[in-house]
Amino acid sequence: MEFLRTPDERFLNLEDYDFEPHYRSVNAADGTALRFHFVDEGPRDADPVLLLHGNPSWTYLHRKMIRGLVARGHRVVALDLIGMGRSDKPANKADYSLANHIDWMGQWLEAEDLTNITLYCQDWGGITGLNLLPFHGDRFARVIASNTGVPAGEGATKGIENWLAFVGSVEELPISGVIQSGTTRKLSGGEKAAFDAPFPDGTYQASPLIFPFLIPVQPDNPGVPMCRELWAFLETWTKPFLTVFGSEDEISYKAGAHLKMQRKIPGAANQNHIVIAGANHFIQEDAPDELIEIIDQFTKQGQN
Repeated sequence: MEFLRTPDERFLNLEDYDFEPHYRSVNAADGTALRFHFVDEGPRDADPVLLLHGNPSWTYLHRKMIRGLVARGHRVVALDLIGMGRSDKPANKADYSLANHIDWMGQWLEAEDLTNITLYCQDWGGITGLNLLPFHGDRFARVIASNTGVPAGEGATKGIENWLAFVGSVEELPISGVIQSGTTRKLSGGEKAAFDAPFPDGTYQASPLIFPFLIPVQPDNPGVPMCRELWAFLETWTKPFLTVFGSEDEISYKAGAHLKMQRKIPGAANQNHIVIAGANHFIQEDAPDELIEIIDQFTKQGQN
């Protein structure tokens, strides 16, 4: 497998981001070693809060939440998905699949040996992160699903159709522009530069360009069987499961993904599910302080 590694100098002097990088390699099916990047801040003896981002973002999206949760005594681990951020980037779009992401992330999780995890997952961090539960569920204590969903072949919404049409029409995504389009507040120039940093040019963008087509909305999408199996598993999940969505999110909130989770997941019953008014798809940019408070309080809740 051929892959690219974004030069380290691309990540120097980023606005409001000075976390020490951590790395761990996992093996692709052909034996290629791929390197994950993650942030690991806070006391090592505290139970971890695992933050998972989506497309086309990276751990930078969680910078304020990392700092705020650490200040409240949490250990915070924020992972860059393979193909994103400072993680290695397979160059061929065909190397990316939902199954491969779950395999790579599962290897990382087992190697890091994280337990009693509070999972916070947004966008593709949700589809991938929730798919870890059937295989590694004993490592997780509770879950927060935020502006995400688990489609399983029900068909694409108009918003998804428009997104697929746009991505299919370009050879290089305007990464920071995509982030800004899903954010209520205006990003600074430095913030935009940080979101663009992982991708020096379009050759590094195989992952963000293929991710939209991996969304298992079409009945014949390869990810559908795995997501149907996930729903069967989630219908048995009794540990605390909270949904936190932004009112302006066209991708998942307005499609009602949170309502399906609340109906079908036993651990979602009797939870104080939250909709943050004015927050858009990249809710971490619009409402970091609210998310810090929500996560902190949720970790203090008694387990089922």
